[in-house]
Amino acid sequence: MKAIKDSVHDHVPICDLAADLLDTPELQRLRHIKQLSTVRLVYPSANHTRFEHSLGVYHLARKACSLLGVEEDRALAVRAAALLHDVGHGPYGHQTEGIIERRLGRHHDEVADLLGAGRLAAVLERHGLDPAEVAALVEGTGRLGQLVAGELDVDRMDYLVRDAHHTGVPYGTIDHSRLLAALQFRDDELVLSEGNVQTAEGTLVARALMNATVYRHHVSRIAGAMLERAGERLLDSTDLGVEEFARMTDGRLLGALRDCEETADAARRLEHRDLYKRAVWAKLDAVPPEVVTADREAVRAFERDIASVADVAPEAVLLDTPGEPSMPETSTRVVVDGEVRRLADESPLVEGLRAAGRAQWRLGVYAPEESLPEVEAAAERVLGLAT
Repeated sequence: MKAIKDSVHDHVPICDLAADLLDTPELQRLRHIKQLSTVRLVYPSANHTRFEHSLGVYHLARKACSLLGVEEDRALAVRAAALLHDVGHGPYGHQTEGIIERRLGRHHDEVADLLGAGRLAAVLERHGLDPAEVAALVEGTGRLGQLVAGELDVDRMDYLVRDAHHTGVPYGTIDHSRLLAALQFRDDELVLSEGNVQTAEGTLVARALMNATVYRHHVSRIAGAMLERAGERLLDSTDLGVEEFARMTDGRLLGALRDCEETADAARRLEHRDLYKRAVWAKLDAVPPEVVTADREAVRAFERDIASVADVAPEAVLLDTPGEPSMPETSTRVVVDGEVRRLADESPLVEGLRAAGRAQWRLGVYAPEESLPEVEAAAERVLGLAT
């Protein structure tokens, strides 16, 4: 069995199926998509890729299957799903996900089309696997799908540790070995065994701290909003197909943005880190509920209205609302006194972390530096913000 040296998990043993999948262009494309997208404009060392993350998820899935007694073809299918779980991501990962979902009607976890034919399907079938079954596991379907995409999935275990390692922050460091050892099935539900409330709490705290310091850093949010709007303009103003867009790498997308007249300035700003600035950075209690929950069309309408009142170009205003605060990890199931219970019902930390999330929540309105005063005044008026 081959092994690949990994910066987080040391040597990762690679089975024949994994070796064949890794050689496909679809997996190799992930070498050219950064795991943390625009976060690397904040943390310079965060240059790891979705390729190495996929290897890490594969490694943890292999260990989880061994500890849970999942064997042979079932374990092989889980390992394949773990390795392929990010193959549906577009360039810059989550930053272009909204564009792809709106125009193709599919989430990055919905990979049945990608696995249903072509090279990936051929590799899976050659190793005795049904591509449709692997695609269902990637989506989190069924008993074993919870290992790949669920509240206790190996995807989260890897990215928290890996992102903390590469950004240099200590907050995402979780005891993934303990988590793996604590996994068990109760009535086909993946739960943590007795005595592991604190183990679940550690993961919850790590995620909350990484959200505050890494994933939702304001510079990354500004760059992400600029990238999303530029991607939409690129598709609207060229003959680039959305399927081709979805299969681009980070570099190819930036090049396409640079070559398009309507998006060249955005490309330059992203490349040189000459980003828009915050005209508004508002707390949750200062924002009307209809603005907090505004959908894409409402957000675009708000942007046009703000630009009109501020007398600036429409593309000079970006409204970034994260939606209502949520913490889905609090529904993690843990065995307590022999019964399966929700972490939210057993941990006093949950309410504190929810309160912290609401306190850290911010609505952003971004604009070029020279337009900030006008955009700030216009945004407060159009959005009805409490001042």
